[in-house]
Parts: sequence; C-alpha cells; structure tokens
Amino acid sequence: MRLLIYLRAAKEQSYELMYHHKLQGFIYGLLRDSGFGTLHDKEGYKFFCFSNIFPIGDMEEGKILKLLVASPNDKLIESLETPLRGLSASKRRINIGEMSFEVVGLKKLEIKLKSRDLRVLTATPVIIRIPERNYERYGIPEEERKARYVYWRPKYSFEAFLKQLSENLIKKFNDFYGTKLSEYELFEQFVFRRVTATKVAIDGREYVLVGSMWEFQWDYMDETQRRVIEFGLDAGFGERNSLGFGFVNKI
Repeated sequence: MRLLIYLRAAKEQSYELMYHHKLQGFIYGLLRDSGFGTLHDKEGYKFFCFSNIFPIGDMEEGKILKLLVASPNDKLIESLETPLRGLSASKRRINIGEMSFEVVGLKKLEIKLKSRDLRVLTATPVIIRIPERNYERYGIPEEERKARYVYWRPKYSFEAFLKQLSENLIKKFNDFYGTKLSEYELFEQFVFRRVTATKVAIDGREYVLVGSMWEFQWDYMDETQRRVIEFGLDAGFGERNSLGFGFVNKI
C-alpha cells in the first residue's frame, strides 16, 4: 500500500538534495507512538520505501508538492496516516532538514499489476552492491576492489546486477511472508537509463551511494512474478530502501 502526502511549502526555500536521512527520521518520528516505534532498531529489512519530494526544484511559499511512502505492511501505512492527519488538522509545520512544509492532504493507494504488457520505472536510484566474495566471479578489476563490497555500475557484469537484484527481492519477499521461494527468473526486459551518485548524510558523516535508473518491462508475467514484483513496488527494489532508494512506479 502507498500513502500519497500533499505538502505545501511553508516558506520560499531551496530544495535540499541530501534529504534522505532526514526524511527517514521524520517517518520514524511519526511511527514513534505506534506499534512500529522500535522499527528503527530492527535488524534486517524495514519494509518501507519512499519517493523523492516532488517536483524537485526550488520552492515559492505555498507551492504544493507530493511525497509517496510505500510498504507491503498496511498497518505501517495506517500508523503513518493517523499522525499525519493530526498534523494536517492542526496546520502545524513540519521540518525535513532545512525545508519546511504543511501537510495539506492524504490519499491511500493500492497498486495492482496486470499480467501482460507491464512497464515499471524507477523513481529513485536502485542500489546494488557486489560482495567481496564475488569479485572473481564477476571480473571486478583488481584496482577497483574494495573491502566488503563495490557498488554495481554499468562497466561491471550485468549478470551481477540481475542476480543481486533478484536475490534481494526474493529474500525480502520470503522474510515478509515467511515463504521459501528459491531462485526465480523475475525479470524479462531491461532498459538502462543512467548511473547516479547520491550524497547522503548519516550520523554527521557524508557518503556517496552509487545507483542506477531503469525501466523494467514484461510482455507476460506469471503469478509468482506478479506477486513478487507487486511486493517490490511497496518494499522497494535493491538496497537502502528505508533511505528512499529503489522506489519504483508502474507506468
């Protein structure tokens, strides 16, 4: 399920590009008094993702923007909806970094996929890491090998991207539903858009996360593919979903 949040810029302001950790903190703050109050400290997958605040660009006071938060857990979305409705009713300002907004509307959305002629597009970069143990398998050049992992980028093996993307999505699906789905051909056609490098600030330190933008297409998908991809639209593709990466929209 998704929650579409309408925001009004509370002042004339610049768009803050390094918003990821601050927006994540805002979401955790909304969940603090719900049954998800300890989600921040949970090991493993958090099972939520969010879009950019869009449209991206500097804002005049009063400009209306939107934000999507998605989760396969309907209760998590409902736990966000309650405090957000309170903020909307009180017209209290919210701050995400240096950006200031008022919540002016909410709408719940449920995305259902059809089995034929399906296209989905990444709205935020997909982060895929190649673990150190697979450097030989995927021919990572010696001079580019780093401790623990490297971020996938187009000059590396496409097989590495596809395998890590599929395995990550299946692991999340199994973890959430308690199933035991094994390796499965989830994807059919890929259209690469571009590589990205995004700065994020976490605990006072700055990191650069390398990701990529894609369009994924299916002429036909079977029931297993449909269920897992539909789950991925709510949980996020790839890694770092709870920081807003891997948010995907149906075209």
